[in-house]
Amino acid sequence: MFPLITWKPIDSTGLAMSTTILRQFAPALAVRSSRPPVILLGVTDSQTCMVLESRLRALRAEGFRVILVSSPGKLLDQTAARVGVERFAIPMQRRITPLADLISLFRLWQLMKRCRPDIVEFSTPKAGLLGLLVARLLCVPGRVYMLRGLKLETASGLKRAVLLAAERVAAACADVVLCNSESLRMRASELNVARSVKLHLLGKGSSNGVDATQFSPGPSSVRELYGCPPDAPVVGFAGRLTRDKGIPELVEAFEAVLRGAPDAHLLLVGWFDNAEDALGGGIRACIENHARIHCTGFVRETAPYYRAMDVMVLPTWREGFPNVVLEAAATGIPVVTTPATGARDSVVPGVTGVLIPPGNPAAIANAVLELLADSDRCRRMGEAARAWVLEHYRDTHVLGLTTAFYAGLLDSVEMADTTLT
Repeated sequence: MFPLITWKPIDSTGLAMSTTILRQFAPALAVRSSRPPVILLGVTDSQTCMVLESRLRALRAEGFRVILVSSPGKLLDQTAARVGVERFAIPMQRRITPLADLISLFRLWQLMKRCRPDIVEFSTPKAGLLGLLVARLLCVPGRVYMLRGLKLETASGLKRAVLLAAERVAAACADVVLCNSESLRMRASELNVARSVKLHLLGKGSSNGVDATQFSPGPSSVRELYGCPPDAPVVGFAGRLTRDKGIPELVEAFEAVLRGAPDAHLLLVGWFDNAEDALGGGIRACIENHARIHCTGFVRETAPYYRAMDVMVLPTWREGFPNVVLEAAATGIPVVTTPATGARDSVVPGVTGVLIPPGNPAAIANAVLELLADSDRCRRMGEAARAWVLEHYRDTHVLGLTTAFYAGLLDSVEMADTTLT
C-alpha cells in the first residue's frame, strides 16, 4: 500500500521542515529520471480551471510536466495557454448520467494510459469519482483527492445518499484526501468520507492563497462605471450567482439595507451559473431590473471591484474555503459570511468580519447596516483582515506548502518503486 496513507495530519511547520530537507538533499525534480515527473489535475467543469492557474504555475515551476483536464470550455483553453501546460478536454456531466459517465470514464482511461502520470489530483465530485477510479485501476503511483467542498451538504434524500457514496468511492481510490479548510476536514471525518488518517490539511487551508500585491487597497474606477457616487455605500458579493451562495437571501436583505441606507448600491461580481442550484427566473429578473443592483457577469480581473466595496457579503450555505473572502480581506474589506463549512475558516469573527446564520436576510441586513454606520469599525476590520491574510494566506506561502507536499509525495512514490524492485 502507498506509504502516505499512514501519514499524520500535516501542518505548516512540518512541511516547512520537509521542504528544507528536500531542497538540501534531493536533486531537482527535472533531473530525477529520464523524463520530468507527470502530474495530472482534473476538474469537472471548465469554469473551475480559473481557480487553478496559480497552482498549475507553481507545479510547473517545480519541474513537473503538468496536464490539465476538464470538460471542454474556453476557460480550460485560456488557463492552459496562459500557464503553458498541456490540456485535454473530456466531457463530464455534473449530474448523474450513466451512459455519458461511462464514456467519460473510458476517455480518462485512454488519457492516463497514454500520459502515464506519476501523480493525479482530481477535485469536484464527478471528476473526483471518475478520475480517481481510473487512476486506482491503472495503479497510478500517487493519487490525491482535492476536497474543495461537499456538495451533498445542501442536498437531501436519495441525492444526498448518492453524493455521499460518490465522495466515499473517490476518497477510497485516493491515497490522500487534501481538504481545503479545517472545518471541511472535520466535516468529511464526521460523514466518514474517509478515515481521519487519510484527511490532510496543508497549513491553515486554502488551495491557492491570495496575491496580496494584486489584491490590495487602492483607487478604482468601478464605482464610476456602474454609476455609484463616491460617497454612496457599496455592498459587494463575488462568486457564482446561485442559491447555495445565498443570493436570494442577499437580494431580500438588500431591500432592508436600502431602508436604513437609502443611497446604498449592491455590486454582484459574478455570473448566473446554470448549475443544479441555479437561481429561479423571478430572483434573476429582480436582479436584472433593480436600479441599485449591478451585476457584472464574469470578470477575470476582480481586484478593482473589491476596491469599490465598503463591505462584502457571502451568505453561503457551503464552501471549501472561499477564495473571494481572502481576496476581499487582502483588499482591506470586512466580510459578512456564515458559519457554514469552509466559510467559518475565512474570517476571524469580530476582528476581520462578522458571522451570521445562513438563510437569514434580517441578519444580513443588520450586520451590513451596523458596519456601514460605523466607518471606524469598518476600517479597523479591514486593516486586521489584510494583516491576517498577509500572515497566513499569501499565495507564495500556500503554494510553497503545495509544491513541498507534491515533492514529498513524489519522493515516496520513487522510494516505493525502488523498494519493490
